[in-house]
Amino acid sequence: MSEPRPAPDERTSEGAAGGRGLRALTGDEFSATDAIGGWRGAAESVAPGVLFVVVYLVAGQRMVPALVASLGAALLAVVVRVVQRTPVTQAFSGVLGVVVGVVWAWRTGRAEDYFLYGLWVNVAYGLGTLATIVAGFPLVGLVVGLFDNRGPLTGGSWGRVVAWRSDRALARRYALATWPWVAMFALRLVVQVPLYRSAQVAWLGTAKLVMGLPLTALVLWLSWRLVRRSAASPASPPTRPAP
Repeated sequence: MSEPRPAPDERTSEGAAGGRGLRALTGDEFSATDAIGGWRGAAESVAPGVLFVVVYLVAGQRMVPALVASLGAALLAVVVRVVQRTPVTQAFSGVLGVVVGVVWAWRTGRAEDYFLYGLWVNVAYGLGTLATIVAGFPLVGLVVGLFDNRGPLTGGSWGRVVAWRSDRALARRYALATWPWVAMFALRLVVQVPLYRSAQVAWLGTAKLVMGLPLTALVLWLSWRLVRRSAASPASPPTRPAP
């Protein structure tokens, strides 16, 4: 009997805690909606940024109303989840990013600084993900080792997580599946940093939206395809029976 799938809100909280949907890499089927936290999680993620840009433009490029609208949307998501007694992990993580962006923009008086925290996050994630590849422990392999319970337990918990390293072909496949993540973080910076430096707030907000969940879902799918190919490939060629 197969285990029941968790409710959407449970998947949302797991996705937020585990890097927004990385656990989807170990699934037998891929759902972009589930991977990005479900429709509710996606709405909670994008609403503060969208409201910031829209209110900023409608209010004649006045920053204070935009900051209030963005922060209000993030806090409302948390309050609604608390009242409904649903997991609040993703909503809380969204509030953290919004609060940092609001404080940063408020202190500097520059609307584009609302997005500066996100740029630094991409720098940190990009360098961290690249470091896992260079060190021989690619991120995708670690995620599969952590969440895929079908493999044997060998050498304790850590040994089970990195058991795939003994298979060079599999380790290379996991490294290959990690490169799209490095490319995604780098691409975001290549596109968004010039917009930040030129104070193109509307275009920066649009780029952040387009290169957020949609691009993340695409990268998740690419990595999932590579992981599934490695799972479908036999670990070793079949042996012939002795004559």
